[in-house]
Amino acid sequence: MNTSSMRIGIFFGGPSREREVAFAGGRTVYDNLDKDLFEAVPIFVDSLGQFILLDWKYIYKGTIRDFYPPSDLLPEGLEGQYYIDSFPHLKEEAAGQIGRLIDPDELSDLIDFAFLALHGRYGEDGVIQSQLLHLGIPFSGSGIMACAIGMDKYAQKRIMAEAGFDMPKMDVIQRKEWLNDSHEALNRVTSKFKKRLVIRPSRQGSSIGVSILDPGDAERLKSAVDQAFFIERITGVDWHKSSHSDRQKWIQRLSDVKTGLGFPLLLNEKKVFTVSEVIDHLDDMDDRATCILKAIDSEQTVIVESFIEGREFSCIVIRNLDGRPLALPPTEIVKKGQLFDYRSKYLPGLSRKETPIDLPSAAIESIRQRCTDLYELLGFGCYARIDGFYTEDERVILNDPNTTSGMLPSSFFFHQAAEIGLNPSQFITYIIYTSLIERRSEDTLLRDYDRWMTYISEHLTSKESHEDQKLKVAIILGGYSFERHISVESGRNIFEKLSSSKKYSPTPVFLHGGPANYKFIRLPLNYLLKDNADDIKSKIDHHKVHPVIASIRKEAEDLTKLFAGGAQFEPKELELEDLGSNFDQVFIALHGRPGEDGELQAKFEKLQIPYNGSNAEVSSVTINKFDTLQLLGSHNFPVTDQWVIEKADYLYDKERWLQSVEGKFGFPLIAKPVDDGCSSAVIKVRDLDHLRHYMDIIFRENEELTDEQRDRLSLAWNEEFPKKKEVLIESLIDDEKVELFMEITCGVLTQYQNGDMEIQVFEPSEALSTGDVLSLEEKFLAGQGQNITPARLRTSDYDYDYISERVKSDLKRAVEILGIEGYARVDAFVKVSSDGRVDTIIIEINSLPGMTPATCIYHQAALEGMKPYDFIDKILTFARERQQKQLS
Repeated sequence: MNTSSMRIGIFFGGPSREREVAFAGGRTVYDNLDKDLFEAVPIFVDSLGQFILLDWKYIYKGTIRDFYPPSDLLPEGLEGQYYIDSFPHLKEEAAGQIGRLIDPDELSDLIDFAFLALHGRYGEDGVIQSQLLHLGIPFSGSGIMACAIGMDKYAQKRIMAEAGFDMPKMDVIQRKEWLNDSHEALNRVTSKFKKRLVIRPSRQGSSIGVSILDPGDAERLKSAVDQAFFIERITGVDWHKSSHSDRQKWIQRLSDVKTGLGFPLLLNEKKVFTVSEVIDHLDDMDDRATCILKAIDSEQTVIVESFIEGREFSCIVIRNLDGRPLALPPTEIVKKGQLFDYRSKYLPGLSRKETPIDLPSAAIESIRQRCTDLYELLGFGCYARIDGFYTEDERVILNDPNTTSGMLPSSFFFHQAAEIGLNPSQFITYIIYTSLIERRSEDTLLRDYDRWMTYISEHLTSKESHEDQKLKVAIILGGYSFERHISVESGRNIFEKLSSSKKYSPTPVFLHGGPANYKFIRLPLNYLLKDNADDIKSKIDHHKVHPVIASIRKEAEDLTKLFAGGAQFEPKELELEDLGSNFDQVFIALHGRPGEDGELQAKFEKLQIPYNGSNAEVSSVTINKFDTLQLLGSHNFPVTDQWVIEKADYLYDKERWLQSVEGKFGFPLIAKPVDDGCSSAVIKVRDLDHLRHYMDIIFRENEELTDEQRDRLSLAWNEEFPKKKEVLIESLIDDEKVELFMEITCGVLTQYQNGDMEIQVFEPSEALSTGDVLSLEEKFLAGQGQNITPARLRTSDYDYDYISERVKSDLKRAVEILGIEGYARVDAFVKVSSDGRVDTIIIEINSLPGMTPATCIYHQAALEGMKPYDFIDKILTFARERQQKQLS
């Protein structure tokens, strides 16, 4: 079939409260779209509903607010971060700076198919589906009516009850009723529900606005209903007596569309657009007054239902090639808290997914059957995600059918598809193909869908013959450090970027075991897509094929053969020598030890295996924050005061050491491990007691932390904290007597030009944190951290170019001193004095920086014209060229 590539319009972002998840999901689709078959066309839907043909470099920003609206259009001194909703008068100008504003009628000239990565309003409710159908553009997922039902939980539950599905006790509160007489609604709820209950908005996803509580707590109940209606109440006395820190936290939560109201909002029925307007009103408010704030993006119906005691699961149902629905193996959500919240859903390592759910086979099949029954009842098509509970009395209670699913790498969507052998790129191709079948069956105009179906099937058939011509790359991930979960996320992202390329054939290899006895395990795809490193390790240690999964794979054989060409499901141990004989090169996606310490690099050098990053000698220095800064200090770099304290010395005379630290550094100070990254155990120490708690806990004997130890350092229940034999104490770098003080992070890349190695320093990113140090979420959770790229390196007297060139010159000199090769990330503070002096104070250098989808090194590479795949390709190319130079 002679035709150009099929143009896939990826619709992402949107106006809903899940816009950041939809933005990150669109990036996943963009990166994983098979480059042999499709051309990606990124169509960003802003929160005002505009379609913007997005310049590709903005796809790799951490959050929408990092680039839109553009900061140079916003008022000077603006407090907080905002979406375009707060500045609607800028919408056309803002859109023009990030791409091209397009009219919906243009879409049929730009794309052949619409892949919808949108969530919530204008994504899952049938509205955009209706628009696309009118334009004659086939789209992914379910049809219009199914989407409208899938969006409305209240409508779903009434249909399900009438069809005989098991349902919890339920009541509803309408917005008008709540605002007119909340007491009547509260009395009805407390009389109807005697045990724990769940309050949820009818038309939200990602657990937004959901609360679980006891009906006897009247104040908490009222607050929970307000939250589900996106209403906030605050009294004058509460505002005036609150601390500055409490006010900042409240404002931050209020501004967040996931946890609060977002802007613009109604303040006592007056529309306000910014934080300062809210603060001004509250500051002037009388103690006896109450301020009522309401979200513009609100809810009309809130559902109240009895809490379901049972095992929680999620099941993806897809349409098999024979037209029948096929339920993939249901996944149990193993969580410590009551609620599988936004953070646990989207940050790797914070929850555990067990696939299939740990139940007898008959029970799993009953779950699958009920999910397919509901899929057909609601008229879903292509794919859907159905959540529910399995109770102790063996009932299946389904409570949340969705016509779409989160498309982040750790989502159920890809997690369960991997169990039948489809990687993300292949599953996306399947979705496109099957959606064409769905649209063909629905469309009364009988448009030519067969043309593109034939195009896909023919290309899939011919593609298999070219796989052996690709470069084979072993991606090493996992390990035993406290950064192992991020390593899995990095390695998985590298795998996905290379899987959809024309040049590389990647294989995931898990580093299994401890410091003295690790081994390499080739991972089957379904293990790679497990949620975190500990899950992968457990699956390797107890490898078996569940009979239900074996049965599902049998059912899906034709599908898997067409889209994946077959799949491997067995883990296999590899010797070190196998990495050299079976692969053209390796990509080390490990963080911490081993990986960044030179140990593996030395082994690969001996076997002449090309690898990414710096050599063994350099890596052994850069992993140690003390050695790195001492070396730079010896070359006249400004470095902070440091002191390494050994565990044995500290335990011998604790109080003397504590007093010595206080005398040398004062408070506050920074305490951190010498050789861990990813913000692991980095704490701003306030006083002597805080230091004592930190030292006692990091030098503890037992691996597990007690609740008391967690409380002392304000650690979350699922937050890991390393046990170490040495601690690094550093003086706090402050902003005293300077015009500009900023924390930055900056990527570097080395390449060969005419046989010589050249160092490219990217434009720095400004790293903003909500706490004392950058958190794990801010570094790696899509939609959470704020990294402004390029950094706002300017003062009233000195412009960006003046400051940036000096910073980049310093960083290049540091890279040369340390002998960095390949690529790296440098974290530093920048100080600019009134006389124009620029000091770059380096904190640490990572020789194998995190390569997760949300990391800001991709933002920086994008400014240099490199997509993430291009950046990774350059890293791999340098590794091969370096090896060739060493052999010649």
